[in-house]
Amino acid sequence: MNTDCSEWTVYVDKNVNGIDLDFEETQHLFELPLPVVGGIADEIRREKCGELVTFVIDRNISYTNRCVSSCKFCAFYARTKKESYVLSKDDILSKVKETVDVGGTQILIQGGLNPAIRIDWFEDLFAAIKREFPDVQLHSLSPPEIDFIARNEGLNVIETLERLREAGLDSLPGGGAEILSNRVRRVISPDKIGANRWIEVMAAAHDIGMKTTATMMFGHVETNEDIVEHLFRIRGLQNRTMGFTAFIPWTFQPQNTALYEIIKKPVSATRYLQVLAISRIVLHSIRNVQASWLTQDFEVDKLALFFGANDFGGTILEENVVTAAGKEYKPARVEEIVKAVESVGRAVAQRNTGYEVFGGG
Repeated sequence: MNTDCSEWTVYVDKNVNGIDLDFEETQHLFELPLPVVGGIADEIRREKCGELVTFVIDRNISYTNRCVSSCKFCAFYARTKKESYVLSKDDILSKVKETVDVGGTQILIQGGLNPAIRIDWFEDLFAAIKREFPDVQLHSLSPPEIDFIARNEGLNVIETLERLREAGLDSLPGGGAEILSNRVRRVISPDKIGANRWIEVMAAAHDIGMKTTATMMFGHVETNEDIVEHLFRIRGLQNRTMGFTAFIPWTFQPQNTALYEIIKKPVSATRYLQVLAISRIVLHSIRNVQASWLTQDFEVDKLALFFGANDFGGTILEENVVTAAGKEYKPARVEEIVKAVESVGRAVAQRNTGYEVFGGG
């Protein structure tokens, strides 16, 4: 194909009209100049989302660092029993209160695959959070955790999700996806659930009416073909269930991980923007695409708003997993996000987990 206006229009029209790109068309996107693929994604964003940029006030709470998976891309899990911890319910409630006190609405609770933590621990925790903070949205527990809890209890995934939802779980984050290619997963996370199982858990959540998000961690051993496989798996489920509220691609941080010997630094900002834009172009059935200031920075995030992203992410009042890999981090203040978005001429508003806007804009 030649990169001309008609080709640009074809990509935009197919997305807006809900037509799947095939493998060859998607692969071709990687060959386009960055301004071209960014322009296509930006036009799609404009058509589907308008000019408003959203963000959420949130906190990521890592309840345990003990994990039997020991993924090669992860620097967070405890290497020894002495290093391991499990947060108490009181500690977690205190963290939730701190978040609510500054206007936070979303709590993401995730941790390692710890066989000592049973489902009733989560049920008690979620119920306690909802009793004290009924308006907080518990966007918590990734598919690997749900699968692990289910197997640990001798339950199926539906039973597990329904019990946790009854206790207060509202939605699932997209963690544990990494790259949904079993070839890649055998290298970076051989002891974690495979790509098919990740999709099965998300499908089960969608089938009982629970919304989720989807993620992609790239910049390690994957190829362009692996990225396309990942996007097609996400798109295939979304076309059936419409259960994903957002897609969040982010870049692998290698420092302090077992992969550091072969991958010394994160991929470039241009690679991040390319993959972000291609994600927007391919995932026609997912409205919201989130930028990742946590693994990039505010300046790249501002550029991301012109490469398909319509959401700036969260304030992330606490984060332990990416920072364990050596990434410098400090929470984002609401004023900083507003200033950054407005500096590029876009309106900005706070949202909740379901992407409902309730302030500003």
